[in-house]
Amino acid sequence: MTVTYPKAQSGAVLLVALVMLLILTMLAVSNMRGVTLESRITANRAHETQAKSAADAALREAEFRFYGPSNLVDKLEPNAANCATANKLKTNGNNKPCLLALINADKLLLFVNGPYELTESNKSTVLAVSSNSGLAWMPYRGLDPEDQTQASDIYDVQWNSIRATETSNAAVNAEYGMVAEGQGTYFYLNNGKAGDSLYLQSTNANIYLGLNN
Repeated sequence: MTVTYPKAQSGAVLLVALVMLLILTMLAVSNMRGVTLESRITANRAHETQAKSAADAALREAEFRFYGPSNLVDKLEPNAANCATANKLKTNGNNKPCLLALINADKLLLFVNGPYELTESNKSTVLAVSSNSGLAWMPYRGLDPEDQTQASDIYDVQWNSIRATETSNAAVNAEYGMVAEGQGTYFYLNNGKAGDSLYLQSTNANIYLGLNN
């Protein structure tokens, strides 16, 4: 009669199971990292889209304030009183823009290339108005005269405008002597910003028939 004894266990199955568990754990951790990264990317894109939309809304208000034939003088000559929070939209459309006045034509390049450099603290070195006479950036009011529109609950949305010409009375397609009456085509450069992280610019051209028309 032959007697057989069971072989001693070498633990191979346990080793294989541990290796498989380690691999599965690494795959799970890697997948979680990927999901977290994608979530952050999606959130950043959402914030960027919201910021762009808010800044774009500010540009629309800046452009909207030049519409219509009323308040032509305020649309041609900078008036610091218009760059104040009291300058709200009106239901009758007789709105006034926040038209900035630069110290000289050289500052126009700064306005174009570095709108973020125009702040309330240094505006006296850029604008031809005193530091206490008006704002460099107007708060977004929306296109709602009741002042109920809010572009964003995250970003501080603001805007401003400037005449995109080298001289204060320059106009396009205006006959001789008609510029003094505000007749011709006038170009404007507008800035809109959402917080201090995103800035947008736009240009618009308005044709005015003059103060006497």
